Amino acid sequence: MQTILVCDDDREIVEAIEIYLQQEGYRILKAYDGEEALEILKENEVHLLIMDVMMPRLDGIRATLKIREESSIPIIILSAKTEDADKILGLNIGADDYMEKPFNPLELMARVKSQLRRYTQLGNATENSGSVYSVGGLSIDDDLKEVTVDGEVVKLTPIEYNILLLLVKNQGKVFSINQIYESIWNEDAIGADNTVAVHIRHIREKIEINPKEPRYLKVVWGVGYKVEKN
Repeated sequence: MQTILVCDDDREIVEAIEIYLQQEGYRILKAYDGEEALEILKENEVHLLIMDVMMPRLDGIRATLKIREESSIPIIILSAKTEDADKILGLNIGADDYMEKPFNPLELMARVKSQLRRYTQLGNATENSGSVYSVGGLSIDDDLKEVTVDGEVVKLTPIEYNILLLLVKNQGKVFSINQIYESIWNEDAIGADNTVAVHIRHIREKIEINPKEPRYLKVVWGVGYKVEKN
């Protein structure tokens, strides 16, 4: 049974999310601020975290930053804020997805399933036939789910891994932002530009010596992104 941690200082929201998640067969852990969430993560195996931004003691932004120092579990950020800047901030700090309050519980459940599916596939080597894809000093072992650059292991989130794998497996092919979004998120690319751009930037920061002059992940202006062929 997969375990989901729900963290929000509004207990009614936590209880409502719990009801929907339990109906889907998940085990639920609950926290009401970031500090409590960190303590629960230390003591329990958690497969996904749903976390509010505005909370007492330790808010969702700072909590996510701390979590990302040690863990790559999927994080879905909840926030009443609707500005693009807030969504970008959530993604910038390492969140995998973002939902605005008030949200449709059924949409949240769909996003939970989608993130867990990616996380499970990333961590379960037996689900893949096992192939190694390389370009220059960049190598992806899709059996071990491991990325290395010049022999050094690079730690990516599930979303980052899947984007990079898509591009490396299709070296030389240019993917538009919408194509990347629809391939990775499995949903219509509505407002996808900022979301994809943030993840691309994170990948570059991790795999490129100089992200401003990338060796591997290149932009084709006005079209999209690609990884050059060997």
